[in-house]
Amino acid sequence: MDCCCCTYIYAFIAIAVLLYLLKKWIRQGEYTKPTLIDNKIVIITGANTGIGKETAIDLAKRGGKIYIACRNKTRGESALVDIRRESGSDKVYFLQLDLASLKSIREFSNKFHQLESKLDILINNAGVMACPKSFTEDKFETQIGTNHLGHFLLTNLLLDLLKSSAPSRIVNVSSRAHERGEIYRDDLMLDRSYSPLKAYSQSKLANVLFTRKLAKDLQGTKVIVNSCHPGVVTTELARHFPGIVQFIMYTIFKTFLKTPVEGAQTQIRLAIDPDLETVTGKYFYDCEEHEPSTAAKDDETAEWLWKKSAELVRF
Repeated sequence: MDCCCCTYIYAFIAIAVLLYLLKKWIRQGEYTKPTLIDNKIVIITGANTGIGKETAIDLAKRGGKIYIACRNKTRGESALVDIRRESGSDKVYFLQLDLASLKSIREFSNKFHQLESKLDILINNAGVMACPKSFTEDKFETQIGTNHLGHFLLTNLLLDLLKSSAPSRIVNVSSRAHERGEIYRDDLMLDRSYSPLKAYSQSKLANVLFTRKLAKDLQGTKVIVNSCHPGVVTTELARHFPGIVQFIMYTIFKTFLKTPVEGAQTQIRLAIDPDLETVTGKYFYDCEEHEPSTAAKDDETAEWLWKKSAELVRF
């Protein structure tokens, strides 16, 4: 074999190894403990698809009583059938919830309070990403309205049950996009300067700031709250991206993206790992604690955002 052929072979092997290592690095993080949550009551928003659905399946297998909270009744009921079948559990239920509607959120809370007298785990998983400029039923920019304000109100309406059920947990699903985010105090709805990713990054930063502020307010209650980045996952979340971007992500680079099962691992750990029973106000990805951005540790902004959010949702 001549030297030229050997060079090509070695280069091919080197590229293959690098691609394999890149894939392993991107898709790392797994919760492997056989933790059971018998008789614990769980709410997961947006659990009709993606990592929310996989989280519901996993926690149902572990013995939890799971409520999947989804906007679309047809899709929610279809997901309910899938989750019950795949988990082997009949303790999975559907309740309709539209996080883009304050009325729907309040109706959900009232209904849940009628059904249950406790809540052990709340996973704020639902979200929208990089959508064209639009508004919620209450005239909020869709991404800050759904990703942050909707979950802000929902969490506060359920805090009485979480406190009375303590030790209990709240998981807020954020994103590494928060690192590029800024809270635009004088233009929170981005009326003057909108871009889909700018709005998404602001909403994900709001998730981390909300987590930080809430954890401080809940000190001494044994209600634990943390946020996480699930990774870059092959879900429907990127449905608003241009077609060519979706094609590249889900066809060419699909092998490097996390599956929904892999993407669910960090929030599953935050929800049930006994080792985290006193860890609160932190940010995780790949199942490990990481430092969030400097902006995400700004307590003064977190305080301002809390007050502004309470004013907007009339809480």
